[in-house]
Amino acid sequence: MAMRTPTPLLRDLADVGVHVGDLWDLVNTDATYRAAVPVLLDWLRHADDRVPSQESAQIKEGLLRALTVREARPAAAPEIIRQFREIHDPLVRWAAGNALSVVADDSVFDELASLVRDTRYGTARQMIVQGLGRSKDPRAPGLLIGLLPDDDVVIHALNALARVKAPGARAAVTELLGHPRVVVRKTAEKALKKLP
Repeated sequence: MAMRTPTPLLRDLADVGVHVGDLWDLVNTDATYRAAVPVLLDWLRHADDRVPSQESAQIKEGLLRALTVREARPAAAPEIIRQFREIHDPLVRWAAGNALSVVADDSVFDELASLVRDTRYGTARQMIVQGLGRSKDPRAPGLLIGLLPDDDVVIHALNALARVKAPGARAAVTELLGHPRVVVRKTAEKALKKLP
């Protein structure tokens, strides 16, 4: 059952000119809503204080998904990184990782590298890894190559390596042509077509 958006949150959004009947209206729109970003961030930061504990995870997921827009880059990244570390619900943590794939930039590269190397976060890291395909940081290709043995994120690392056209990645990617999972082998084949 979907949670109702707290009325004070809707009021705060209306105060900045963003009129919606539900938080998910933002998630499901193609319209831009730059003015809402500070409000959404404030609510994400204080959700545990403002929302009953049994509703907190779902409201946070909605806030994270609403913040998964370029207009939130890079301002939302530090708070979403903090949330990623503190959230316990795996689906909500995945939503935080997905948001980071859009809002994070190289100003938080060190924090992203720390998150993606930490295998305790499992598949919640997938979209952060994929988002590293936008990175211009010279350490990104090496980080991504280092993630290829990690079955939780290997496909996303391959996609990111192909996107950054990482020099020196061909040998590591070629090794995956013999991977036991068909999807990994096929993704490696596609990546090799794009790699220098």
